[in-house]
Amino acid sequence: MKLYLNATSPYARAVRIAAIEKQLVQQLELVWVDPWQSPEALLAVNPAAKIPVLVTDTGEPITETLNILFYLDQQAPNGPQLLSQLPSHPQSLTLLGYGQALMDAAFQTVIARKHGGNRADQHELGKRRIQAIHRLLAAIDHHFTAQQHHLDNEQRLTRPGIPICNVAIGVALAYLDFRLSEIPWRSDFPALADWMESVEARESFTATRFE
Repeated sequence: MKLYLNATSPYARAVRIAAIEKQLVQQLELVWVDPWQSPEALLAVNPAAKIPVLVTDTGEPITETLNILFYLDQQAPNGPQLLSQLPSHPQSLTLLGYGQALMDAAFQTVIARKHGGNRADQHELGKRRIQAIHRLLAAIDHHFTAQQHHLDNEQRLTRPGIPICNVAIGVALAYLDFRLSEIPWRSDFPALADWMESVEARESFTATRFE
């Protein structure tokens, strides 16, 4: 399998983490690309010029992060399951949605600033993105505080695999540290920061740090 990615995409990092957790990383050939340059190799597998893209061993390109995660989950059905338990756990679906939304709002803020400078935050859409980030952080913190089993660090470090909702939230929080460090989420939400420390200690997270 080939995975088209770059080192700064939170979406690509989520896929790499999943591959490590599923013990599929040795089967992946990493193809590093700059999607902003729209290289022909990327366009050939995704006309949208977006990453990540997973090309299967039979040549089918799979785009969009959750689609790729679903495919990887099926490649090792006897290993730790990342997605299959979600439908029976609505709280996990809630957290997955929050994590995905936080990742999206942070990524879109970074892209808007890249092309419009910090003035992008002053536009209506920019303000809505920043406001969404703060609301999502509060919602995630509240959810974790209310559900203490999500904060059981020892269980999270010793259990096989990690729920995909935790991957999404962990990657989104790491992306805030990486690109939007002015948002003081660790000091604003110390319980969430403690939870993040346990997630960051996993091999899958340490091996895929943003660069």
